[in-house]
Amino acid sequence: MKTTDLKQIMIMAWRFWHTTRRAFGDCLRLAWQNFKIVRRMQTDVVKFYFQKVDGSIREAWGTLREDIVSPVNGNPHHKKNDTVQVYFDTERQEWRCFKRLNLVG
Repeated sequence: MKTTDLKQIMIMAWRFWHTTRRAFGDCLRLAWQNFKIVRRMQTDVVKFYFQKVDGSIREAWGTLREDIVSPVNGNPHHKKNDTVQVYFDTERQEWRCFKRLNLVG
């Protein structure tokens, strides 16, 4: 693990805290969960859950592996946004995203 990774985790945790004013320990735990899922998605297809805008929980299978998502499936044309995580949904074969704050452990 690099110090830049730790820095990004702390930045994400503080962003969660500023948004929600939850206990900082909870924000830090959520930041670590986000970091670990993204790290795993770079090498595997990962099953994870997040809360949708309507309040329901969605099970997702996603990846960021380049051999699965490109060149056939292209690249998402989203603007850079640190509050959402973009992933390739392997069940629907398309790019999706979720709010990082809504990740469910």
